[in-house]
Amino acid sequence: MSNWLEQLERELDAKLSAFLRKNPVQENLFSEQHLKDQAGELQRQRQKLQREAKQQRQQLLRLAEDVRAWRWRIDRVKAAGVTDLAQRAEQHLTSLMKQGRALWADLEDLGRRFTEVEQQLEELREFTSMLPMVRKTLSSRSADSAGEGGTRLKLLGHW
Repeated sequence: MSNWLEQLERELDAKLSAFLRKNPVQENLFSEQHLKDQAGELQRQRQKLQREAKQQRQQLLRLAEDVRAWRWRIDRVKAAGVTDLAQRAEQHLTSLMKQGRALWADLEDLGRRFTEVEQQLEELREFTSMLPMVRKTLSSRSADSAGEGGTRLKLLGHW
């Protein structure tokens, strides 16, 4: 079943490529739309990562308050001489600290992913800023080679 679907996809891709080769203006519009879509997706990823990081920071703050409260409880129980209760409270504190380390690791991972998205966005901005110059080059080349069926500059070979 997927075989016919893959074949259909290949045929449609071939027809689209042929159409775009014959219509450079449409190819430019298609390329620009692809870049806009890519930028929009990166912006959505960036916003999602920001929301997740905010939630992680809020969880860390709540956890820090819990750790302070349990440390205070442990001090009170130890001062009262109730050692078995102090041991259970210290075990709970250890568990909270482990959760905190895991949250910090997750937050660091979010930071790395955010940096990657930012770099991709910057690369896309740099590439997009060159488009007017490329368009000008393309239009001058197509005007020069209109009767010759000349060559075209391939813009986005890395799609």
